[in-house]
Amino acid sequence: MNLSNLEELPETVIECQKIISNLPKEISWKLPLNLHKYQEFWCYPNFLEGVMLAQKCFTPQPTDIILCTLPKSGTTWLKALCFAIFARSQYSDGSKINPLLKKMPHDIVPVLEFLYCMGRQRDSRTPLLSTHVPYASLPKSIIKCSTCKVIYMCRDPKDVFISQWHFVCRQLDIDAIPLQEAFDKFCIGLSAYGPYWDNILGYWKASLEHPEKILFLKYEDLQHDTLFYVKRIAEFMGYPFTAEEERQGIVQNIVNLCSFESLSNLEVNKSDKIGTAFPSKFENNAFFRKGKVGDWKNYLTPEMVKRLDQITKDKFNGSGITF
Repeated sequence: MNLSNLEELPETVIECQKIISNLPKEISWKLPLNLHKYQEFWCYPNFLEGVMLAQKCFTPQPTDIILCTLPKSGTTWLKALCFAIFARSQYSDGSKINPLLKKMPHDIVPVLEFLYCMGRQRDSRTPLLSTHVPYASLPKSIIKCSTCKVIYMCRDPKDVFISQWHFVCRQLDIDAIPLQEAFDKFCIGLSAYGPYWDNILGYWKASLEHPEKILFLKYEDLQHDTLFYVKRIAEFMGYPFTAEEERQGIVQNIVNLCSFESLSNLEVNKSDKIGTAFPSKFENNAFFRKGKVGDWKNYLTPEMVKRLDQITKDKFNGSGITF
Protein backbone atom coordinates (compact mmCIF):
# COMPACT_ATOMS: atom_id res chain seq x y z
CA MET A 1 0.00 0.00 0.00
CA ASN A 2 1.30 3.44 -0.91
CA LEU A 3 1.00 5.63 2.16
CA SER A 4 2.83 8.59 0.71
CA ASN A 5 -0.40 10.59 0.50
CA LEU A 6 -1.60 9.96 4.05
CA GLU A 7 -0.98 13.58 5.00
CA GLU A 8 -3.91 14.43 2.74
CA LEU A 9 -6.29 12.08 4.58
CA PRO A 10 -7.77 14.51 7.13
CA GLU A 11 -9.17 16.71 4.36
CA THR A 12 -10.19 13.64 2.37
CA VAL A 13 -11.95 12.17 5.41
CA ILE A 14 -14.00 15.33 5.82
CA GLU A 15 -14.93 15.17 2.14
CA CYS A 16 -15.99 11.52 2.48
CA GLN A 17 -18.06 12.25 5.57
CA LYS A 18 -19.88 15.04 3.76
CA ILE A 19 -20.70 12.70 0.88
CA ILE A 20 -21.89 9.98 3.26
CA SER A 21 -24.16 12.40 5.14
CA ASN A 22 -26.03 13.14 1.92
CA LEU A 23 -26.41 9.57 0.68
CA PRO A 24 -29.77 7.74 0.65
CA LYS A 25 -30.17 5.73 3.84
CA GLU A 26 -32.49 3.10 5.23
CA ILE A 27 -33.06 1.59 8.65
CA SER A 28 -31.07 -1.62 8.89
CA TRP A 29 -31.73 -4.77 10.93
CA LYS A 30 -32.29 -2.78 14.18
CA LEU A 31 -28.61 -1.89 14.33
CA PRO A 32 -27.69 1.53 15.76
CA LEU A 33 -26.47 2.68 12.33
CA ASN A 34 -28.47 3.08 9.16
CA LEU A 35 -27.33 1.56 5.89
CA HIS A 36 -26.25 4.13 3.32
CA LYS A 37 -26.47 3.58 -0.43
CA TYR A 38 -23.25 4.30 -2.29
CA GLN A 39 -22.50 3.33 -5.90
CA GLU A 40 -25.62 1.11 -5.88
CA PHE A 41 -24.70 -0.94 -2.80
CA TRP A 42 -25.58 -0.62 0.88
CA CYS A 43 -22.97 -0.09 3.57
CA TYR A 44 -22.68 1.11 7.16
CA PRO A 45 -21.14 4.61 7.34
CA ASN A 46 -18.15 3.61 9.49
CA PHE A 47 -17.18 0.98 6.90
CA LEU A 48 -18.13 3.18 3.96
CA GLU A 49 -15.62 5.81 4.92
CA GLY A 50 -12.90 3.18 4.62
CA VAL A 51 -14.26 2.06 1.24
CA MET A 52 -14.13 5.60 -0.12
CA LEU A 53 -10.64 6.24 1.25
CA ALA A 54 -9.39 2.98 -0.26
CA GLN A 55 -10.83 4.01 -3.61
CA LYS A 56 -8.92 7.27 -3.42
CA CYS A 57 -5.66 6.19 -1.81
CA PHE A 58 -4.92 2.50 -2.25
CA THR A 59 -2.06 1.43 -4.50
CA PRO A 60 -1.67 -2.36 -4.75
CA GLN A 61 1.54 -4.30 -4.83
CA PRO A 62 2.04 -6.15 -8.16
CA THR A 63 1.66 -9.50 -6.39
CA ASP A 64 -1.47 -8.63 -4.42
CA ILE A 65 -4.32 -11.15 -4.21
CA ILE A 66 -7.65 -9.67 -3.13
CA LEU A 67 -10.11 -12.06 -1.49
CA CYS A 68 -13.66 -10.87 -2.13
CA THR A 69 -16.88 -12.14 -0.56
CA LEU A 70 -20.21 -10.99 0.73
CA PRO A 71 -20.37 -11.13 4.54
CA LYS A 72 -20.99 -14.65 5.86
CA SER A 73 -20.03 -16.36 2.62
CA GLY A 74 -17.02 -18.28 3.88
CA THR A 75 -14.68 -15.31 4.29
CA THR A 76 -12.90 -16.70 7.37
CA TRP A 77 -12.31 -20.07 5.71
CA LEU A 78 -11.09 -18.56 2.44
CA LYS A 79 -8.62 -16.32 4.28
CA ALA A 80 -7.23 -19.25 6.25
CA LEU A 81 -6.83 -21.44 3.16
CA CYS A 82 -5.16 -18.76 1.05
CA PHE A 83 -2.74 -17.80 3.81
CA ALA A 84 -1.87 -21.44 4.49
CA ILE A 85 -1.23 -21.95 0.77
CA PHE A 86 0.94 -18.85 0.46
CA ALA A 87 2.97 -19.35 3.65
CA ARG A 88 3.30 -23.16 3.66
CA SER A 89 7.04 -23.22 2.99
CA GLN A 90 7.74 -20.88 5.91
CA TYR A 91 6.31 -23.32 8.45
CA SER A 92 7.01 -26.66 6.79
CA ASP A 93 9.89 -27.70 9.06
CA GLY A 94 8.02 -27.07 12.30
CA SER A 95 10.59 -24.58 13.60
CA LYS A 96 8.06 -21.74 13.52
CA ILE A 97 4.48 -21.64 14.74
CA ASN A 98 1.95 -21.02 11.97
CA PRO A 99 0.14 -17.73 12.71
CA LEU A 100 -3.17 -19.50 12.07
CA LEU A 101 -2.61 -21.38 15.34
CA LYS A 102 -2.42 -18.21 17.42
CA LYS A 103 -4.30 -15.55 15.45
CA MET A 104 -7.72 -15.53 13.85
CA PRO A 105 -7.68 -15.35 10.02
CA HIS A 106 -9.13 -11.82 10.03
CA ASP A 107 -6.10 -10.59 11.96
CA ILE A 108 -3.76 -12.21 9.44
CA VAL A 109 -5.51 -11.10 6.25
CA PRO A 110 -6.77 -7.55 6.82
CA VAL A 111 -9.87 -6.03 5.27
CA LEU A 112 -8.87 -3.44 2.67
CA GLU A 113 -11.35 -0.77 3.76
CA PHE A 114 -10.40 -1.22 7.42
CA LEU A 115 -6.81 -0.22 6.66
CA TYR A 116 -8.18 3.28 6.42
CA CYS A 117 -11.18 3.48 8.76
CA MET A 118 -9.12 1.85 11.55
CA GLY A 119 -5.68 3.13 10.60
CA ARG A 120 -4.30 -0.40 10.36
CA GLN A 121 -1.09 -1.31 8.57
CA ARG A 122 -0.75 -4.33 6.32
CA ASP A 123 2.12 -6.78 6.41
CA SER A 124 3.96 -6.04 3.19
CA ARG A 125 5.40 -9.58 3.20
CA THR A 126 1.91 -11.04 2.70
CA PRO A 127 0.12 -10.30 -0.61
CA LEU A 128 -3.35 -11.08 0.77
CA LEU A 129 -6.09 -8.55 1.44
CA SER A 130 -9.85 -8.97 1.63
CA THR A 131 -12.94 -6.89 0.96
CA HIS A 132 -16.72 -7.17 0.72
CA VAL A 133 -17.29 -4.38 -1.80
CA PRO A 134 -18.82 -5.09 -5.22
CA TYR A 135 -16.50 -5.41 -8.20
CA ALA A 136 -17.51 -2.05 -9.66
CA SER A 137 -16.54 -0.34 -6.39
CA LEU A 138 -13.09 -1.89 -6.00
CA PRO A 139 -10.32 0.71 -6.12
CA LYS A 140 -9.59 1.34 -9.80
CA SER A 141 -5.93 0.75 -9.01
CA ILE A 142 -6.75 -2.93 -8.40
CA ILE A 143 -8.77 -3.32 -11.59
CA LYS A 144 -6.11 -1.57 -13.68
CA CYS A 145 -3.22 -3.54 -12.20
CA SER A 146 -2.50 -6.28 -14.75
CA THR A 147 -0.75 -8.54 -12.23
CA CYS A 148 -3.15 -8.26 -9.27
CA LYS A 149 -5.50 -11.20 -8.82
CA VAL A 150 -8.97 -11.49 -7.32
CA ILE A 151 -10.56 -14.55 -5.74
CA TYR A 152 -14.31 -14.27 -5.23
CA MET A 153 -16.42 -16.76 -3.31
CA CYS A 154 -20.20 -16.75 -3.12
CA ARG A 155 -22.69 -18.85 -1.17
CA ASP A 156 -26.34 -19.90 -1.42
CA PRO A 157 -28.44 -16.84 -0.46
CA LYS A 158 -30.53 -18.81 2.04
CA ASP A 159 -27.46 -19.79 4.05
CA VAL A 160 -25.97 -16.31 3.68
CA PHE A 161 -29.12 -14.73 5.09
CA ILE A 162 -29.39 -17.09 8.05
CA SER A 163 -25.72 -16.70 8.90
CA GLN A 164 -25.98 -12.90 8.68
CA TRP A 165 -29.09 -12.94 10.87
CA HIS A 166 -27.39 -14.99 13.58
CA PHE A 167 -24.25 -12.86 13.41
CA VAL A 168 -26.11 -9.55 13.75
CA CYS A 169 -28.39 -10.84 16.51
CA ARG A 170 -25.37 -11.92 18.49
CA GLN A 171 -23.90 -8.43 18.44
CA LEU A 172 -27.00 -6.71 19.82
CA ASP A 173 -27.72 -6.14 23.47
CA ILE A 174 -31.44 -6.10 22.70
CA ASP A 175 -33.86 -8.82 21.71
CA ALA A 176 -33.11 -10.74 18.55
CA ILE A 177 -34.25 -9.22 15.29
CA PRO A 178 -37.49 -10.84 14.10
CA LEU A 179 -36.54 -13.29 11.38
CA GLN A 180 -39.34 -12.21 9.07
CA GLU A 181 -38.40 -8.54 9.35
CA ALA A 182 -34.75 -9.23 8.51
CA PHE A 183 -35.80 -11.58 5.71
CA ASP A 184 -38.01 -8.95 4.08
CA LYS A 185 -35.15 -6.46 4.07
CA PHE A 186 -32.72 -9.01 2.63
CA CYS A 187 -35.16 -9.84 -0.17
CA ILE A 188 -35.32 -6.21 -1.30
CA GLY A 189 -31.53 -6.02 -1.28
CA LEU A 190 -31.15 -4.19 2.04
CA SER A 191 -28.13 -5.87 3.63
CA ALA A 192 -24.49 -4.95 4.14
CA TYR A 193 -22.64 -4.76 0.80
CA GLY A 194 -25.82 -5.88 -0.95
CA PRO A 195 -28.03 -6.32 -2.84
CA TYR A 196 -26.74 -9.88 -2.61
CA TRP A 197 -27.45 -10.72 -6.26
CA ASP A 198 -25.83 -7.59 -7.70
CA ASN A 199 -22.64 -8.22 -5.73
CA ILE A 200 -22.33 -11.74 -7.11
CA LEU A 201 -23.26 -10.82 -10.68
CA GLY A 202 -20.59 -8.11 -10.81
CA TYR A 203 -17.80 -10.54 -10.00
CA TRP A 204 -19.29 -13.33 -12.12
CA LYS A 205 -19.39 -11.20 -15.26
CA ALA A 206 -15.90 -9.87 -14.61
CA SER A 207 -14.58 -13.42 -14.14
CA LEU A 208 -15.99 -14.41 -17.54
CA GLU A 209 -14.24 -11.45 -19.16
CA HIS A 210 -10.96 -11.84 -17.26
CA PRO A 211 -10.57 -15.47 -16.11
CA GLU A 212 -6.82 -15.02 -15.73
CA LYS A 213 -7.40 -12.25 -13.18
CA ILE A 214 -10.54 -13.37 -11.32
CA LEU A 215 -11.26 -16.82 -9.88
CA PHE A 216 -14.97 -17.32 -9.11
CA LEU A 217 -15.78 -19.95 -6.47
CA LYS A 218 -18.84 -21.30 -4.69
CA TYR A 219 -18.77 -22.13 -1.00
CA GLU A 220 -20.74 -25.30 -1.64
CA ASP A 221 -18.20 -26.55 -4.21
CA LEU A 222 -15.35 -25.89 -1.81
CA GLN A 223 -17.18 -27.85 0.87
CA HIS A 224 -17.94 -30.73 -1.48
CA ASP A 225 -14.39 -31.23 -2.84
CA THR A 226 -12.02 -29.21 -0.69
CA LEU A 227 -8.84 -30.92 -1.89
CA PHE A 228 -9.57 -30.22 -5.55
CA TYR A 229 -10.41 -26.57 -5.00
CA VAL A 230 -7.48 -25.92 -2.67
CA LYS A 231 -5.18 -27.09 -5.47
CA ARG A 232 -7.07 -24.92 -7.95
CA ILE A 233 -6.78 -21.89 -5.66
CA ALA A 234 -3.06 -22.49 -5.17
CA GLU A 235 -2.47 -22.69 -8.91
CA PHE A 236 -4.45 -19.50 -9.53
CA MET A 237 -2.57 -17.67 -6.77
CA GLY A 238 0.73 -18.59 -8.40
CA TYR A 239 1.77 -21.01 -5.64
CA PRO A 240 0.92 -24.43 -7.14
CA PHE A 241 1.65 -27.62 -5.23
CA THR A 242 4.45 -29.76 -6.55
CA ALA A 243 3.99 -33.49 -7.10
CA GLU A 244 6.29 -34.07 -4.14
CA GLU A 245 4.17 -31.84 -1.89
CA GLU A 246 1.10 -33.80 -2.88
CA ARG A 247 2.85 -37.08 -2.11
CA GLN A 248 3.87 -35.71 1.28
CA GLY A 249 0.26 -34.86 2.06
CA ILE A 250 0.84 -31.09 2.23
CA VAL A 251 -2.49 -30.33 0.53
CA GLN A 252 -4.40 -32.51 2.98
CA ASN A 253 -2.52 -30.93 5.87
CA ILE A 254 -3.68 -27.47 4.76
CA VAL A 255 -7.26 -28.70 4.39
CA ASN A 256 -7.11 -30.16 7.91
CA LEU A 257 -5.50 -27.07 9.44
CA CYS A 258 -8.12 -24.76 7.95
CA SER A 259 -11.18 -26.92 8.57
CA PHE A 260 -14.03 -25.49 10.61
CA GLU A 261 -13.43 -28.07 13.32
CA SER A 262 -9.74 -27.25 13.57
CA LEU A 263 -10.02 -23.45 13.53
CA SER A 264 -13.06 -23.26 15.82
CA ASN A 265 -11.33 -25.37 18.46
CA LEU A 266 -8.23 -23.19 18.67
CA GLU A 267 -8.06 -21.24 21.91
CA VAL A 268 -7.80 -17.89 20.13
CA ASN A 269 -11.02 -18.60 18.23
CA LYS A 270 -12.92 -20.19 21.13
CA SER A 271 -12.30 -17.26 23.45
CA ASP A 272 -14.68 -14.40 24.00
CA LYS A 273 -11.97 -11.79 23.62
CA ILE A 274 -12.68 -8.98 21.22
CA GLY A 275 -11.06 -9.45 17.84
CA THR A 276 -8.75 -6.69 16.71
CA ALA A 277 -9.63 -6.87 13.05
CA PHE A 278 -12.98 -5.07 13.10
CA PRO A 279 -14.12 -1.61 14.19
CA SER A 280 -16.78 -3.04 16.50
CA LYS A 281 -17.11 -5.38 19.46
CA PHE A 282 -17.06 -8.65 17.57
CA GLU A 283 -15.96 -11.67 19.55
CA ASN A 284 -13.62 -14.08 17.81
CA ASN A 285 -15.93 -17.04 18.32
CA ALA A 286 -18.75 -15.18 16.58
CA PHE A 287 -17.04 -16.06 13.29
CA PHE A 288 -17.34 -19.79 13.94
CA ARG A 289 -21.02 -20.73 14.27
CA LYS A 290 -21.60 -23.84 12.11
CA GLY A 291 -20.12 -23.51 8.64
CA LYS A 292 -22.66 -26.02 7.31
CA VAL A 293 -24.35 -26.15 3.92
CA GLY A 294 -28.14 -26.10 4.19
CA ASP A 295 -28.53 -24.83 7.75
CA TRP A 296 -31.30 -22.56 6.40
CA LYS A 297 -33.62 -25.59 6.49
CA ASN A 298 -33.79 -25.21 10.28
CA TYR A 299 -35.12 -21.65 10.10
CA LEU A 300 -36.88 -20.69 6.87
CA THR A 301 -40.52 -21.52 6.23
CA PRO A 302 -41.55 -23.09 2.90
CA GLU A 303 -43.02 -19.72 1.90
CA MET A 304 -39.71 -17.96 2.62
CA VAL A 305 -37.77 -20.56 0.65
CA LYS A 306 -40.10 -20.24 -2.33
CA ARG A 307 -39.86 -16.46 -2.29
CA LEU A 308 -36.06 -16.31 -2.04
CA ASP A 309 -35.53 -19.05 -4.61
CA GLN A 310 -37.76 -17.22 -7.07
CA ILE A 311 -35.94 -13.93 -6.56
CA THR A 312 -32.61 -15.70 -7.07
CA LYS A 313 -33.88 -17.44 -10.21
CA ASP A 314 -35.11 -14.14 -11.64
CA LYS A 315 -31.98 -12.18 -10.75
CA PHE A 316 -29.58 -14.80 -12.14
CA ASN A 317 -31.70 -15.68 -15.18
CA GLY A 318 -29.48 -16.17 -18.21
CA SER A 319 -26.25 -15.55 -16.27
CA GLY A 320 -25.19 -19.17 -15.87
CA ILE A 321 -25.08 -18.95 -12.06
CA THR A 322 -27.00 -21.64 -10.20
CA PHE A 323 -27.13 -22.99 -6.66
